[in-house]
Amino acid sequence: MQYIAEDQLAALITAFHRANQSQLPVALFAAGLPQLLGQMGKAKSYAERLFEFQPIDRLEPEFARIAIEAPAKKQDEVAYQAEAVDEIIKATQCYPYFLQEWGKHCWRIAESSPITHDDALSATESAIAQLDASFFRVRFDRLTPSEKRYMRGMAELGPGPHRSGEVAQVLQRSVSSVAPTRSYLIRKGMAYSPAHGDIAFTVPLFDGFMKRIMNLET
Repeated sequence: MQYIAEDQLAALITAFHRANQSQLPVALFAAGLPQLLGQMGKAKSYAERLFEFQPIDRLEPEFARIAIEAPAKKQDEVAYQAEAVDEIIKATQCYPYFLQEWGKHCWRIAESSPITHDDALSATESAIAQLDASFFRVRFDRLTPSEKRYMRGMAELGPGPHRSGEVAQVLQRSVSSVAPTRSYLIRKGMAYSPAHGDIAFTVPLFDGFMKRIMNLET
């Protein structure tokens, strides 16, 4: 996986534009966080005309159910109770990576088929503990104290998205005073703006982690 800076992104877009003007057979596939479209437009004003942006979001519940059940059924004909699948869908919010994690933990915890609702509840507990220690923690450790406090303010409001003014109000600060922190969080890929004036976590369940890891007064 290759990460590129804004100036590198601008140079890449320029090169692609030149190839397109020369009608050269060039194809580029790339992936990024939700703020990618805005960043590309900022790097080069015509970027949105060169590329097709296909959002890949959380699965629909029906497809999340297939993602949970199909691999287990293929492997030794293991089945899930409907209540167990419902618990996983609720806990993961249908986020693909989390579905994989919950499936892995269910597989390790369950002693027999079908995998039960109690197995899924235990999987939720162990999966969240593992995410807290690795997936979430790695992102948290990249933040400055002011950025951590801003994210904690977002978490106080729930999963989001939230109005930037609401976050500032929770922090008892003016919108302008926390605007630079908000911008840094977006630049780091920790948050994104789904609409003008809004702010949201790029990863589901991060609000719960922030509440577990620190107090709002910290």
